[in-house]
Amino acid sequence: MEKLNESMLIDFYEFTMAHGYFDSPHRNQTVYFDLSFRRIPNDGGYAVMAGLESVVRFIENLTFSDEDIAYLRGRGIFNEEFLDYLANFEFTGDIYAVKEGTVVFPNEPILTVRASAPEAQLLETYLLLTINHQTLIATKASRIKHAASGRTVIEMGARRAHGASSANLGARAAYIGGADMTSNTLADRLYTVPAGGTMAHSWVQMFENEYEAFKRYAELYPNMATFLVDTYDTLQSGVPNAIKVIKDVLIPAGYERYAIRIDSGDLTYLSKEARRLLDEAGLEECRIVASNALDEYLIRALLNQGAPIDIFGVGERLITAKSDPVFGGVYKLTAVEKDGRIDPKIKISDNVEKITTPHFKKLYRIYDKQGHAAADLLTVHDETIDTDKPLTLFDPTHTWKRQTFRTYSVENLLIPIIKQGERVYDLPDVESIRAHREASMNRLWDEVKRFDYPHIYYVDLSEKLWNIKHELITAHAMPKEKNG
Repeated sequence: MEKLNESMLIDFYEFTMAHGYFDSPHRNQTVYFDLSFRRIPNDGGYAVMAGLESVVRFIENLTFSDEDIAYLRGRGIFNEEFLDYLANFEFTGDIYAVKEGTVVFPNEPILTVRASAPEAQLLETYLLLTINHQTLIATKASRIKHAASGRTVIEMGARRAHGASSANLGARAAYIGGADMTSNTLADRLYTVPAGGTMAHSWVQMFENEYEAFKRYAELYPNMATFLVDTYDTLQSGVPNAIKVIKDVLIPAGYERYAIRIDSGDLTYLSKEARRLLDEAGLEECRIVASNALDEYLIRALLNQGAPIDIFGVGERLITAKSDPVFGGVYKLTAVEKDGRIDPKIKISDNVEKITTPHFKKLYRIYDKQGHAAADLLTVHDETIDTDKPLTLFDPTHTWKRQTFRTYSVENLLIPIIKQGERVYDLPDVESIRAHREASMNRLWDEVKRFDYPHIYYVDLSEKLWNIKHELITAHAMPKEKNG
């Protein structure tokens, strides 16, 4: 079987549209597309951008093989000139994007493509599936880590992921979002996401008794001894046997790091009772790991009930973002270049949230005098902000609502990634991305991070951009029929 070429992971209509553009005056016309999203999963207050590295790698390796061209020729609808264009395809456009790990919000571009119409069209599916998936998982992981209130979170959902790519890239995205480790070994090899793991119930079942299973494991892996204590009876058997092995094997050998894991039952009750037994045995330093269909809501409930859990293993509900498993990113045309000028384009809909913001834009983050992120501001690409002057922002819908900043700073979030087909951005390692995500999160007000009715973070438009948008809406408005 031939090796699959990810370049062919394209919705077929993108080939038909690209062919149409190629075989028309639009062949070399420069266009602008924005990738944005309309709502945050779980009605949350923020999302965490992820997937940029995958996008860059895809674009840098975007080629069509002889087999791909033969397949397209066999469809009988593409001319040979277009097929030759694909056979020699190279991306020659520009990509601007928000850095991975940045906190982002609805209705702002997190990635912008400037390229010829055929080139921009052929990127759509891969950009969307990549940013949608990885941003979704990074956002979910951030929520889970926030719920854990500083405790360790392990991503352990590979076996429930929607395929190998979902498992591997999902583990990377979860690590960006705040998970501390993964169970997925390949994610460690590919993306240096720390992988770890101990035992399953089958290990315990294979031995003559639970004590011998724990003892053998402690002898093999004394530096990473975590005992799964719920195979038979958590409190009557599992915890007592773990205590005995810790005292018989690990402590005499000088090892001081060990844990028990509970994977079933009433986690609050069992963790409290296990903590009591461990403390009575003088093992106050022994940590308790909990797993079993956890997510941010269950973790928050466990901690609110006083469960003394130190580490949370989170599987299917993280790797699939089960509570809200779709990140609704969209890819929309916002401008074309004509005769040396940028001509803004808009999509209008009866659904107000689907009306796009036109033009080639900049995305600024406004920080107040305390250094907190106060709002994001979209401007036309040629606008700049003079921080020596007051800045007044207004609600794009309720325009009479205004706020003026006199002491503030700004950050331009959309930065060049690829220019004229060449990468101009050094892709950071995953640890740097995690550090950036933490810094970005730390600049949010706590009210934006809460799960229930979070504070709405505003994405405002400059006056110039607001006027352009509403002029276009007015120009495209359908005339109303008169009665009588």
